[in-house]
Amino acid sequence: MWDRIKYKFEKFPARMAVAGKIVELGLRVGEKGKIYCGDVEISDVALARAADVDRRAVRATVDVILSDEDLKSIFGNLWPAGAFLKNVAGDLGFGVVEIEAEAGSPGIVAQATYLISQEKISIRQAHAGDPELEEHPRLTIITEKPVKGELINQFLKIPGVKRVSIY
Repeated sequence: MWDRIKYKFEKFPARMAVAGKIVELGLRVGEKGKIYCGDVEISDVALARAADVDRRAVRATVDVILSDEDLKSIFGNLWPAGAFLKNVAGDLGFGVVEIEAEAGSPGIVAQATYLISQEKISIRQAHAGDPELEEHPRLTIITEKPVKGELINQFLKIPGVKRVSIY
C-alpha cells in the first residue's frame, strides 16, 4: 500500500507528509474532500499543523487523492483503530509488553501471545506498528495485569525479536 501512496507523492514532500499523517492517524478522505477521524470532521488547518506543512498542502493532497481511483479507495476507507491504552495501562492496573523486532519476521505475535497465555493472563489490546511507516516498529501488548519480568528471556528467544520491555 505505502509504495502506491509514495509513488504519487514522492516529488512533493509536503504532500507526502500530509498523506503520511492521514495514514498514521487513520483519517479518512470523504467524497467531497472533507477529512474525518471516524465521523468527526478535521479542519485543513489542524491537519496542516500536525503534519508541519502549509494548509494549501493539505488541500493539494486531498485533490490528488480524489482524482486517483486507487488513492481514493485507500484514503476513503481508512478508519481510526481506537484508543491506544499504552500510556494509561498503569493507571488501569494493566501491564504492557513492548517488543521490537526485525520487520517481516513471521510468528512474533503468535509466539508472544502464547507466552502470555501460558501465564493465564488475558490480553486487552495488541498493536503492531507498520514497518513501512515507523523506523522502529513495535508490537505493544496490553495485558489485564502486569507480566512477570522473568518472561523477558523467553520473549527474546522468539526469532526476530531484538528488544523487549515489560512494565
